[in-house]
Amino acid sequence: MQVHRQQISTTEGGGSYQLASFHFGTPGHGKKVYIQAALHADEVPGMLVSQFLRTELTALEAQGKVLGEVILVPAANPLGLAQAIHGAPFGRFDLSTGTNFNRAYKHVAGDLKVSLEGKLGPDAAANVALLREHARASVANWRPATDADALKKILLGMAIDADIVLDLHCDNEAVVHIYTGTPLADAVAPLSALMGARAVLLALEAGEEPFDEACSRLWWDLAAHFGPAFPIPPACLSTTVELRGEMDVSYELAQQDAQALLQFLGHSGVIDVALEALPAPRCAPTPLEGVEPIVAPHAGVLVFLKQLGDVVEAGEAIADLIDPVSGAVSTLRPTVPGVFFARTAHRHLLRGMAVGKIAGAKAFRAGKLLSS
Repeated sequence: MQVHRQQISTTEGGGSYQLASFHFGTPGHGKKVYIQAALHADEVPGMLVSQFLRTELTALEAQGKVLGEVILVPAANPLGLAQAIHGAPFGRFDLSTGTNFNRAYKHVAGDLKVSLEGKLGPDAAANVALLREHARASVANWRPATDADALKKILLGMAIDADIVLDLHCDNEAVVHIYTGTPLADAVAPLSALMGARAVLLALEAGEEPFDEACSRLWWDLAAHFGPAFPIPPACLSTTVELRGEMDVSYELAQQDAQALLQFLGHSGVIDVALEALPAPRCAPTPLEGVEPIVAPHAGVLVFLKQLGDVVEAGEAIADLIDPVSGAVSTLRPTVPGVFFARTAHRHLLRGMAVGKIAGAKAFRAGKLLSS
């Protein structure tokens, strides 16, 4: 294992931040895998999973069983980890800019439409290698203006040419679910089965350039731009893996999730481990455009009537919202059938606050598909 430390901040008069990454295997041999945790720095479960992954990968490397290259970033956001408001960790947004740490990554396809013109051919493998070379150059030429953008450049620079990207997050309260690109539905199926995901949410473009999409969407954007004469496969399986909720931090869950991820790497040919049979999937992929966000119509006390992971029908009651002064009760019901996969951890809400999400099978939304 090699440990790399990269400087994020450049101002001597302010805070000094470094990003640590752990590198296993040999670059350029076999598939490249990039795994990061806690890009939203107050989402803790992935950091504990990373500890189990680091231990296992260290042992596998010592035995010569890392067949490709694996980069592990167990705490992907030192800037966010240093932020707190009145004693509460606050790692989702950069306090200096207000920007979500998982938005506004460089979409390199724009540069590559120009730089690859006249250079592609009929050999898909050669096109993949050339595209990765140009993608690395595009990220290298990114000139960040803030520490947050400097961090994003470092992270994207390590991941942009990977075969597999696993971005470990969590929701407020949730069952395991996965976000990925529509062309990656078949490729993500083993990961979904091994993780026991209750929802796999697909989109060609979720909006606002999240990290996983910055690594994957360029492939189908460029394939559409250059056309079938120059084959470009979706060569990066990039996903956001939501590891339940913020409070789901335990050795048992972390070890379970780490073993599932290692099995996925084994089935992908990245590490040499005893393979277990893939379990039956717990869900079929559904469009991200089919997710219905439920919001509070007024302030009140929230009482859930359905459990996470329940399959609900359109119009079925999932929660009551009670005005503690008037006593009025509003029963909240989705307009689409689907899996109740995520919900708020708060039990008193103001008008317009998020209540939960239903993963429906039919697309009905457009535009910005992710929560803020």
